[in-house]
Amino acid sequence: MRKPKIAVIGSSSMDLVVTSKRRPGAGETVLGESFETVPGGKGANQAVAAARLGAEVYMIGRVGEDAYGTEILNNFTSNGVHTDYVEPVTQGKSGTAHIILAEGDNSIVVVKGANDHVTPEYVKEKRDFIATCDLVMIQQEVPEETVIEAAQLCHALGVPLLLNPAPAREIPDVVVEQVSYLTPNEHEAALLFKKEELASALRKHPNKLFITEGAAGVRYFDGEEEMLVPSFPVKPIDTTGAGDTFNAAFGTAIAEGMDVKESLRFANRAASLSVTGFGAQGGMPSREEVERGLTE
Repeated sequence: MRKPKIAVIGSSSMDLVVTSKRRPGAGETVLGESFETVPGGKGANQAVAAARLGAEVYMIGRVGEDAYGTEILNNFTSNGVHTDYVEPVTQGKSGTAHIILAEGDNSIVVVKGANDHVTPEYVKEKRDFIATCDLVMIQQEVPEETVIEAAQLCHALGVPLLLNPAPAREIPDVVVEQVSYLTPNEHEAALLFKKEELASALRKHPNKLFITEGAAGVRYFDGEEEMLVPSFPVKPIDTTGAGDTFNAAFGTAIAEGMDVKESLRFANRAASLSVTGFGAQGGMPSREEVERGLTE
């Protein structure tokens, strides 16, 4: 099978991860159990996950000229992600994410840093390259104007665009119409479609809007009926990056030509495996692990 060519427009960061038995309340200090620095950022996570799943992946992003930036670039290379379109920002630091793992879930504060320099102009400069891709993926840890530009550009070029609208913020209606695939979780979907019931939103966007519902699975409308593709039950160790793994796997499967339902099942399995390891990228599975998991 030919490897699909995927461009990921998005954020790269260094994740500073603290593990604790519980997260502190306002004004409270608690003792942590461990501390790790691991590469992250929603864009970088999705790029690494897609590469591990067999896609030919090119990252379009920015890093700072600092130690974190060097480590981020080295991590891309070691995971087979092309960095031709990741340029350093001399006037800013690399992005960071500050993560607390406690009580079986995570809390995250993101400092965007160099990711704010992934501008509309920066994306437009890559137009000729983007035109050669089978799929483009983007998230919302880059400026809103960049998401709008990417949607317009990919629509004009006829290149499918998968928008993972996280972190949550409102999106112009024209962007919703221009993207090929939109993958919010329940909270993000409620913000995007706050003027209507989600069931109605699903019917308006058949085979485009996919609402992830955690352990329940993924809900969408296939043109005839509302469908729920169930998740695979596992005992989670670290849920950081599960959504990024899902999006990368779904995008890879779609770009390979799998049908929607098959792609969602593939993505659910990849996401379930990702939460059994530590760190956003630490648990991201290989293609072989996902395919083996689908037959077990």
